[in-house]
Amino acid sequence: MEKALVLRFLAGVYYIKDLETQIILEAKKRGKLKNPDIKTTQKENSSASDFIIKVGDIVFYELSCDTYLIQSILPRKNELKRPNVANIDQVLLVFSLVKPNFQFLLLDKFLLILEQQKLDVVLVFSKIDLLEPENLTTMQQQLSYYQKFQPFYYINSKQKIGIDALKYIFANQITVLAGQTGVGKSTLLKALIPDAKLKTQEISKSLGRGKHTTKNAQLYEFNGGFIVDTPGFSKLDLTTFCPRTLKNFYPDFVEHVCDCFFGESCLHLQEEKCGVKKALENGKILPSRYQNYVSFYEEIKNQLKY
Repeated sequence: MEKALVLRFLAGVYYIKDLETQIILEAKKRGKLKNPDIKTTQKENSSASDFIIKVGDIVFYELSCDTYLIQSILPRKNELKRPNVANIDQVLLVFSLVKPNFQFLLLDKFLLILEQQKLDVVLVFSKIDLLEPENLTTMQQQLSYYQKFQPFYYINSKQKIGIDALKYIFANQITVLAGQTGVGKSTLLKALIPDAKLKTQEISKSLGRGKHTTKNAQLYEFNGGFIVDTPGFSKLDLTTFCPRTLKNFYPDFVEHVCDCFFGESCLHLQEEKCGVKKALENGKILPSRYQNYVSFYEEIKNQLKY
């Protein structure tokens, strides 16, 4: 059997790239995959051995009766459920400063979910041209708090400002583009890979398939790695979190736990002699960051009641 990378899934067909020949092929999944014990987050049906093949999966395939069939999936180093992507090296989290307006709440929720997934994050803030210089400076000062945890960039994709500085982070990495609708992910992708959509159409044409649009994740080759274009995270819920362990996914809180009287048991809420609240008072923790933590804690606690 040969080994390939899954680039795209559309209308029951997987587009895979042979890792030896680099040829892109059209394949289908065999009835039941040969590795039913693979760790996954989603099943296609009630059968324990039928698993969704995700973009980014490394698979074994073979030719059977003139059809390439995916036989098995190699173990994943990580995965996301929505969007369905596997073997991710990093997430490029895109936020616009205006239109739609930037929200610290949304940033903190994204970072919380990705921290739980143990994924590296690069922050990108777009549409810097739509802010007055003084407003941009103020926003940059507020956002500088996050710079100690994640690398980040300010860009204007249409004028390609900041794009060259961004390119090197994609080298030899599988990078997921994430962010809410309208923040400029598609414009950024076009600035990086001007013919990305054309390449997709050419692949479909070369394989004898008509023109399609897709709402599924898709891999594009870039700078020795791959960029995953996705329809976005369809649901930013916190149902996988526990109220008592939520604090563990805040690296800026963790570094102050040693100053908490109750140590790792401290929730950083009503407790006295709390190192995190002391850091907040001393300006070492961003007020909105702490307020959002309290909000998320209450949200998770309320979810458990129902």
